Amino acid sequence: MISYIFFIILLMGAGLCAWGISVTDWRRRIIPDAYLFPLLLIGLAVTHFFTWPVSPGDGIVAAIFGYMLSAIIGYSFEYIQTRHHTPSATPAPIGMGDIKLIAVGGIWLGSVGLSTALIIACIGGLVWGKHKKQKYIPFAPFFICGGILSLITMAFLI
Repeated sequence: MISYIFFIILLMGAGLCAWGISVTDWRRRIIPDAYLFPLLLIGLAVTHFFTWPVSPGDGIVAAIFGYMLSAIIGYSFEYIQTRHHTPSATPAPIGMGDIKLIAVGGIWLGSVGLSTALIIACIGGLVWGKHKKQKYIPFAPFFICGGILSLITMAFLI
């Protein structure tokens, strides 16, 4: 009984962190570490101590892989952009907050869930950007929605 209450409290804390990340990224295009770090710790606690669709080992491997892959892609885009344009002309296409958020998503979702969440987030962001005719979009709200959909899919299908 106590463990269920603690589990619900952890999930509510994770939901508040995810909400804060989404709102802050939507309004100011920044993802503060004050929300990312608690979300990371809660994800580690939930995957380690409670029944979760993802094992802790898979979550850590997915976090490392997601961080490395998104960092390589982000720095590649930034390198290409600064090579063809002046460095201060446009913002970087992917920020460090997005890269860290993908790593935190790997902890929560594992490798299969992370790839599903990234696909959903990229498609959702692309549709939103084309609909609103925006060049730069906040990635965190789309990634968090994709992560929630991926988690629901994994919980019911696995």
